[in-house]
Amino acid sequence: MTRKQETLSDVVIKFAGDSGDGMQLTGSQFTNNTAMLGIDLATFPDFPAEIRAPQGTLPGVSGFQLRFSSNPVFTPGDLCDVLVAMNAAALKTNLKQLKKGGKIIANTDGFDAKNLRLANYPDGVNPLDNGSLDNYEVIRMDVTKMTREALKEITMGMKEKDRAKNMFVLGFLYWMYNRSMESTINFLKEKFGKKDEILNSNIKALQAGYNYGDTTETFTTTYKVEKAKMEVGEYRSIMGNQALAYGLIAASQKSGLQLFLGSYPITPASDILHDLARYKNFGVKTFQAEDEIAAITSAIGAAYGGSLGVTTSSGPGIALKAEAMGLAVMLEIPLIVINIQRGGPSTGLPTKTEQSDLLQAYYGRNGECPMPVVSASTPGDCFSAIYEAVRISVQHMTPVIFLSDGYIANGAEPWRFPKSADLPSISVNFKTSLDEGETHLLPYKRDEKLVRPWAIPGSKGLEHRIGGLEKEDVTGNVSYDPDNHQHMVKTRQAKVDKIADHIPLQEIDNGPEKGKVLVLGWGSTYGAIKSAVAELLAEGKSVAHAHLRHLRPFPKNLGEVLKSYETVLVPEINNGQLIKIIRDVYFVDAKGYNKVMGIPITKTELVEELKKYV
Repeated sequence: MTRKQETLSDVVIKFAGDSGDGMQLTGSQFTNNTAMLGIDLATFPDFPAEIRAPQGTLPGVSGFQLRFSSNPVFTPGDLCDVLVAMNAAALKTNLKQLKKGGKIIANTDGFDAKNLRLANYPDGVNPLDNGSLDNYEVIRMDVTKMTREALKEITMGMKEKDRAKNMFVLGFLYWMYNRSMESTINFLKEKFGKKDEILNSNIKALQAGYNYGDTTETFTTTYKVEKAKMEVGEYRSIMGNQALAYGLIAASQKSGLQLFLGSYPITPASDILHDLARYKNFGVKTFQAEDEIAAITSAIGAAYGGSLGVTTSSGPGIALKAEAMGLAVMLEIPLIVINIQRGGPSTGLPTKTEQSDLLQAYYGRNGECPMPVVSASTPGDCFSAIYEAVRISVQHMTPVIFLSDGYIANGAEPWRFPKSADLPSISVNFKTSLDEGETHLLPYKRDEKLVRPWAIPGSKGLEHRIGGLEKEDVTGNVSYDPDNHQHMVKTRQAKVDKIADHIPLQEIDNGPEKGKVLVLGWGSTYGAIKSAVAELLAEGKSVAHAHLRHLRPFPKNLGEVLKSYETVLVPEINNGQLIKIIRDVYFVDAKGYNKVMGIPITKTELVEELKKYV
């Protein structure tokens, strides 16, 4: 049978099904396969909030969105070209994100009377039969039946066989987009090499899906996306939490400090603990504490002892760590506090993204308690951003808050990884002996950066006390003197402010140095802003984009940058947090664009908002 091949420049696929259907694994395998071909990509995993919601229900839908393109990609796409719907709930939840005329690959077994009822369709209504999908191209596949048929010679239970349905769908998509199955077969061998039945069932289902596309006359077209034009180098697909773990290891190796992570599991930060626990060969020590307070205080102890102390959490856990963060500020020791933000308040939306904790990072501790704040913008950017956070922390003797979020943490993109020799050095200066004329250590004697010495406990002649009570300037003795307290409060703030002398000036990411509108962003809004601004620049509009990595202190020239534009627009996935700080510090009448739905801002909605100002 003759088939035609069509070349596409950009494709967005959404895999959606019950949380037990393996959509995250399917999406990640298609992602890795895409990255190996040198095609640019961005992903957006969408997890259900419940660990195991009732099967077939709307709250139990798990999704994975992947955009791949021969052009540079900065977002996982606003609307999908293809929706894989493993059941009725998956279709109902995601149909509004599918382009008109888009493809729906529907597992017909997931549209029986029971699944339709669980998805809250009225009795007797089946969207596959009632004409409601006439504006789409519907590909009906009884994936369950065909998977069972492919595995009929394997002696395992029907429930176990049905777990391979996702591999059947993946095989079909590999055929549709002219892909080799080799990367996934190798993955399966590595994962299930000692479990022959599971390995064989998954490989057979994968091949059956591929062969179904290849031998069924219904399908007349296959598709191909060409390799993207990217900077020369070695790339890998990376997720944000992975990149963050690698950045911490790189900073540990470059600084010569042993990495210690004290952590308590919490969504969506737990992967950092899992990843770092694998790298004992780099001297990494990981400690899963009994609670959030024990986690951060163990990291403080490690930092006091001369290690690179790190603790990880999300908003609720950061709230519990607040008192200990104040202790680290009072002690003036290096510490990295990582917050992978999620929807709040309280337990909020554990699996949904939000830029909810910037004000918490700024102000969420008792007393005058300033801490530098650094944020990442993309999954790959987590590596260099956390590396920078470590540099600031150890060279300025201060705890640093690092902000990522669920969108960055679980999203993936091609990452051009650096060589060790190309990474900037992180110099660490321990105090090893008394200065001339000193008879004992003066733990709060400062250098020109207002940084106190880092003396390791047990060093001869360098004995000193620490604690949360206010310190006397220079001596470190406990002091209740009013003038001393004011002096120390001002000094701790001045030390953080002086970090601005040692970070890069703010640059414009895209657009003119002066103009009508500046879009100022931070964190995971990067891709949507970059894409929206690029579209409007192509139309000749006077619009620019600046994205902040250093949120406290701000780069020294940020005020000049803001005043070079008639309007400053600040898009945020919160109810307006950076905008409050910008208005306060720079007296700029910035405009906000806020979305608090647990999902990212899209390029399309941002373009529409920007048109009001340009």
